[in-house]
Order: sequence, then C-alpha cells, then structure tokens
Amino acid sequence: MAIRNIIQEGDLVLTKKCRAVEKFDDRLFELLDDMKETLIQSGGVGLAAPQVGVLKRAVVILVGDKPVEFINPKIIKTSGHQQSVEGCLSCPNIWGITNRPMNATIEALDRNGNTFTMDGEGLLAKAFCHECDHLDGILFTKYIIKYVNPADMKERR
Repeated sequence: MAIRNIIQEGDLVLTKKCRAVEKFDDRLFELLDDMKETLIQSGGVGLAAPQVGVLKRAVVILVGDKPVEFINPKIIKTSGHQQSVEGCLSCPNIWGITNRPMNATIEALDRNGNTFTMDGEGLLAKAFCHECDHLDGILFTKYIIKYVNPADMKERR
C-alpha cells in the first residue's frame, strides 16, 4: 500500500467523467488499498479515484471509523434536506454551506463484484453524494450557497 498524491482543484482530471470498473483484479485492489491508506492519512471523510488521478468509478468513504469501498456507485434514493458545511480534500481551504439530501441510499459493488446497498444519514448521506459527484467531474463548489472563512473552520476543530 502507498499514500497517493491528492489532485488539487484546477487539474482537469477532476472535471472528467470516470469509466465504469469492469476488471476486478490486482490493479483495482491496489488502487482501493492505496485510496484507503491515503484517506486515513489525510483525515478526510471520503476519497474518489479521480482525486488520485485515476478515472475509474471507485470511492472509499469512512463509515464510522471503518473505510468502505464502493465500486461503480449510484445514488438510488434520497430524501430530506440538510444545509451544512462541506469541504473537499481536492479544494484545500475552501469551505461552504451546501444543500444536500439528509438521507441517501447508495448501490455499489464491493471489490469482489458483489452488489450491495447502504443507507446514509447526515454526514454519510452528504459523503455519498459528494464522492459520486467526483465520478462525474463535479466538485462540491457547484453546490455552495455561502462560503465559510477557513479560519472559522480551524476554530471549530
């Protein structure tokens, strides 16, 4: 496993739509393992493959304190509404209030190609939406309704 560099806003790779994962092989497993290690080291909530320069539909999200892998994820259901602060590992020092669903259900494949679904509420629902957007070349900044001063974010920690 290795820590990968996180691509920053301005790099065109973050604006590209990712390809579906079709091969469940050692290259995919290495990518997923590296993404998990990179996510944990970064202190983030989620990480999508394009954020490490790979245009594949793969995401790792912390569910509780455990990283969960989502291959070819799709949001299949949303409900409710939340306005909350959001940030992104690819957009350091940019924070904003966004509108996201309060609840979301994601359908994906695991690393062995088995289909599963997972329900998320609050932060987890926001992470599902945020990371799936990355796979379509969309950054969270598209959803910001009010920017938050980064210094205010440091005080909250």
